[in-house]
Amino acid sequence: MTDLTIRSATSADNADVARLCWAYRDLLLERSHAFTHVLASYLDQPAYRDLIQDLPRIHARPTGDILLAPVGSEVVGCAMYYPLATPGVTEIKRVYVDTNIRGSGAGRALVEATIAAARKDGYSRMVLDTITPLTQAIALYEQMGFAPCDPFYEVDPTHARYLRFYDYPL
Repeated sequence: MTDLTIRSATSADNADVARLCWAYRDLLLERSHAFTHVLASYLDQPAYRDLIQDLPRIHARPTGDILLAPVGSEVVGCAMYYPLATPGVTEIKRVYVDTNIRGSGAGRALVEATIAAARKDGYSRMVLDTITPLTQAIALYEQMGFAPCDPFYEVDPTHARYLRFYDYPL
């Protein structure tokens, strides 16, 4: 994909970030039909709306960022990272690419750019969690060198079988 670029979001991008995050939520709910009850607690609509509004603060520079993948004038993907309580560790969140662009390398480009930005920010380790039905994302993370790891937060035991945790040394 020759006209794909990766750049940091600005306040002018808030509507695109929100649109992509809502699409990501919809994808999670669609793919988790066998355990929608589990995700419902994490993706409660009012709480998720509040989270989306707070993303610019949560992922603010200099300790995090929201990266966007525009193709021409259309923003088709996002990824973001922020610090965890453990020094040197960052979590990559909400890696999402519009359905019409999947398979083009945009997801890989977003993850690569997020890794590079986190490394430049001085992080030594990147972690992520995902749900088991996101098999394409899991395959991408593993191809890129992310390795399975123990959970980095306390997991409700009834939810554990639906989650996968990965880490990547920076």
